[in-house]
Amino acid sequence: MTLNFAQLRAFLAVVDEGGFGAAAEALGVTQSAVSHAVAALERTLGHPVLVRRGAPPRPTAFGVEVVAHARAAVAASAAITDLAARRGGAARGTVKLAAPPTVCQGLLPDLMARWGAEFPHVRVRVFEGEDDEVAEWLANGTVEAAVVVDPPGGDGVPVGEDAFHALLRADHPLAGVGEVHVADLADDPFLLSCGGCERHVRQVHAGLPFDPLHRVRELGTLLAMVRAGVGVSVVPGLVASMLVPGLVLVALRPRVVRRLVLSGPPGREWHPAVTALVDSVRRT
Repeated sequence: MTLNFAQLRAFLAVVDEGGFGAAAEALGVTQSAVSHAVAALERTLGHPVLVRRGAPPRPTAFGVEVVAHARAAVAASAAITDLAARRGGAARGTVKLAAPPTVCQGLLPDLMARWGAEFPHVRVRVFEGEDDEVAEWLANGTVEAAVVVDPPGGDGVPVGEDAFHALLRADHPLAGVGEVHVADLADDPFLLSCGGCERHVRQVHAGLPFDPLHRVRELGTLLAMVRAGVGVSVVPGLVASMLVPGLVLVALRPRVVRRLVLSGPPGREWHPAVTALVDSVRRT
C-alpha cells in the first residue's frame, strides 16, 4: 500500500472546504484532479472515505478515522518542506489561521498587510469561528494557527487586550457619556451575545440580576437588533470596526478584558511559517 500526500491533501480539502469545487479552488487545481485524487486514495485504502450522496460530501465512518492521521501526515510533510525553505532564508507555505469575527475584522487586516510585506512566500488563509470553535480547530489540526481568547498556557504572543463596552443606540440617554456602569443599563432590555463572549458578559454582570431578553449568536443580528431599539448589549471593543451609523460603544464598568493571543497548536510542533509569523509579532 503506497499513499501519497497529494491524495491526502485532496481528501482533507474536500472535508474542510465542504465540496470538490471549493477544494479545487483552495488547492489551485481542477475539480477533476481533486476527484481523481480522492478516488485513487480510496482504491489504495480499499475503503470509501467520503459519502458523496447529498451536499456537502462528508467523511464515512472510516474516513473520520483517516482524517486525524491524514492531517498529521500532511502537516509533517509541509513542516519538513518549509523547514528546509527557512534554512534557505525564507518562510514559505500556506497557513490556515482561525480567529473570532471581531478579531478578523478589527485586528487581522493590519497583521495580514504586515505579514504580506514581510513574508511574500507565505499565504495566510483566514477562517472565522466563535471562540470555542477556534480553539477546537487549532487543537485538532484543522488550522495551523489561531488568535485564541484567554488561552490557559503560555505559548504564542499577545496581539491585544480587548475591553468590553456597552453597545447602545446613538440616541440612547447614556450614549454621550464617557463611561457607564453596567448597573445603569438595568432598565433596558438586554441582548446577550452568546457566540463566544458569554463568559465575559456574565463576568461584567457579576453580583447583579441578569435576565437577557434575547440570546443572539450572530453579531450582525445583534447589531441590527440594538439599532432597531430592541435593547442594549455588552460587546468587545473590537466591534468598533463593525459599527454602522446609529450605534455607539461606551466604556464600561466594571472593566473586563479578554486577552487575544496568536499561537500555533498546543503540544505539537508548529508549522515553521507559523513560527515566523509569531516571531514577527513578538518583535514589534
